[in-house]
This record gives sequence, structure tokens and C-alpha cells, in this order.
Amino acid sequence: MKVSEQCSGCLWRRQQALTDDQHYLAEIRAILDGRSENDCAPYLIYQFNAVYEKYFGKRPSYKAEKKKYNDLLLSMEEILRKRISDSEDPLRTAFVYARIGNYIDFGAMSCVDENTFLSLFDNTALSERDKPVYDSFTEQCRNGKTFLLIADNCGEIVLDKLFLEQLKTHFPQLSLRVMVRGGEALNDASTEDAEYVHIDRIARIISNGKPISGTVYEILSDEAKAAIDDSDIIFAKGQGNYESLSGQGRHIFYSFLCKCGLFTGKFNVPKLTGIFLEE
Repeated sequence: MKVSEQCSGCLWRRQQALTDDQHYLAEIRAILDGRSENDCAPYLIYQFNAVYEKYFGKRPSYKAEKKKYNDLLLSMEEILRKRISDSEDPLRTAFVYARIGNYIDFGAMSCVDENTFLSLFDNTALSERDKPVYDSFTEQCRNGKTFLLIADNCGEIVLDKLFLEQLKTHFPQLSLRVMVRGGEALNDASTEDAEYVHIDRIARIISNGKPISGTVYEILSDEAKAAIDDSDIIFAKGQGNYESLSGQGRHIFYSFLCKCGLFTGKFNVPKLTGIFLEE
């Protein structure tokens, strides 16, 4: 997804808010002004982070936030699993829950509020806009053999696990894989986080090889590239994965909440609206 002037301006203001070091900001400005037509926001931020570490050392860690939301969702896991199994359509409910988890985003959100997050579980209906995509998704799961979920945030990944459990129940022939970040990238899920919430009990974990909040094919590990190339169904979570994967001719399902002005404007919806797309 091409970086618009709106997005570029937002990225620049966020860097200005970090420091008034003019040498640092000059390098950031050069990255923004010299970006190619194919560069996406997650890739630019990945470049920013390398510059930041050159000037200031390691970026602040989100380890505490990651653990907080992983632990919160793990404490809710059995309750949510029962709600899913008792619902009229467990797979659909698990899908909606997994998308609700996309709220936990310390990159796109200026404030992640636990009460706001929990309130999102009050509405688990599938919108009319989502239904045709959902029907296509389930049909392809019925006929496919290999499934790749490209994960996004911590906490959210616990809900992804519940979703994958339902997929395995409904489509037992599917071989399930989960791709996570290859290093520290905001509060995104890494291999360590995926193992912490035991998603490896239901799916094979694959690292994308880079500490980047997106999935930029050209810089992925060989294993991650192969997983994308070989999967019958690709299910990508979050705005960053949409920004970095869309528009490249691949058949991918995208599931996320609209959390910033770029996305609410693009889809003409209120903030925190759930989106489900088939490209």
C-alpha cells in the first residue's frame, strides 16, 4: 500500500515528537523524501528504527505491555472459549473475537485502553459487508490444505489461537501455520510470545526474520517466503500487514480494525470498525 502524503505527514510528526535532534530528523526526512513508490509505512518505520538506534541506542521496549495483554487474554481464555463453543456459529464468533483483538496496537493507537477493548466484545455480529467475504473464506478453507495466519499483536494472538482451534475443528484437513515477527517491533507478537500463549499446540510457528511491524516480502526469511508462496489460504491480521502485502497480486484475506484516519477515510467507516477483505 503506497504511503500517502497524509501517512507521510503522520510518520514525520511522530518522529518529531521523539526528539529535536536535527541530525536524526534530517536522516528521517531523507528516508521519507527518498521513498520509492513501493515502500510501505511498516518498511519506512523499520528504516527509522535503524537510524534511531544509531543515534540513541535501543528503542523503548514494549515487553511489559506485551506481557500485560497476553496475560489478560490468557486469563479470559477459558471463558471466551466457552462463549465461542456455546454460540450459534462458533467459527464465526471466533473470527470476530480474533478481529476484536486487533485493537491492542501501540503503534496505530494513541491510547490503548483496557476498558474500551473489553467493551468491544459486546458486539460480535458479522456485518452485512463482511458476509460475502466470510462465505468465500470458509469455502476456500473447506477446499484447501495449507493455511497461514500472519499474526499482528500480543494479546490478539491468544484470540487467534481460539480462532485456529475452530478452524481445525471445522476443517480438520488444514495444516495450520502462524507467522510472527522476527524481533522486537512495538507490541507485535514474536516467536517467544507465540510460544508463551501456546499457539504452537495448534499451529506451526514461523518467524518472518525481521523486527518489522508488517510483512515486506523482499526482506522475509526464506522460510517465511515459502510459507506465503505455498499456502492455499493466507489470512493476514492488522493494518501493518495490509499496508505491506496488499496490491501485489497475491490472494490474501485481510482482517483488522480501522484505527487511524488513513484507514477510516479509505473505507469510509468510524474508528474501530472491523474490516474483512479478500484481495
